[in-house]
Amino acid sequence: MRNPRRFDRRGVLRAGAALALAQAASNVRAGSYEDFFLGIELDRPGIVAPLLTKGFDVNARNPESQHGLYLALRENSFEVVPLLLNHPQLDVEATSPAGETLLMMAALRGQLDAMKKLIARGAQVNREGWTPLHYAASGNDQAAVALLLERGAQLDARAPNGNTPLMLAAGFGSVDAADLLALRGADATLQNKAGLRAADYARKADRLWLAQRLDAIAKRARP
Repeated sequence: MRNPRRFDRRGVLRAGAALALAQAASNVRAGSYEDFFLGIELDRPGIVAPLLTKGFDVNARNPESQHGLYLALRENSFEVVPLLLNHPQLDVEATSPAGETLLMMAALRGQLDAMKKLIARGAQVNREGWTPLHYAASGNDQAAVALLLERGAQLDARAPNGNTPLMLAAGFGSVDAADLLALRGADATLQNKAGLRAADYARKADRLWLAQRLDAIAKRARP
């Protein structure tokens, strides 16, 4: 369950502002912290850009410890995202409290330009545990999956629970993404820690036609 103390588009969080302001740069006026995250939520670069010019920390986090760019990507703040992405002091490997990277959120949202920029600036395509490819496969944009594969993403990366990107695409993402992963050679015979294969995820999602295709692929792959 998410913390009820959160930003929304009707207003900004007031509780905890004093602590946040103490962490902000001393040369930034009081209220800049709230303004920064308000600008992100409302997708207003006209609010965010002057703060960054005055020295506000591009890596500042809200009271829920979420990075500004992570929030912009999550909320599809398309105009603010490039502004934060191009900042020279951006920490491209910043993670959320759940361990999600900026590239993972960009991949989930299918924001290809942001993905390319993050990778160009050194964001890691492969990592232990959940990977950007898992997140891309869970989303609705096949192109995000294709981009990560082109950049060397591990096809059968294993999440802590044993899930592969193909499993997530089969059960939660787009059918096109599942087909692409299978076409590139993703292993449909693999099981997660619960003993489920990609075809099982497709069946749970009532994608019976996809389950049949994945079953057939797995059958051909068995010795």
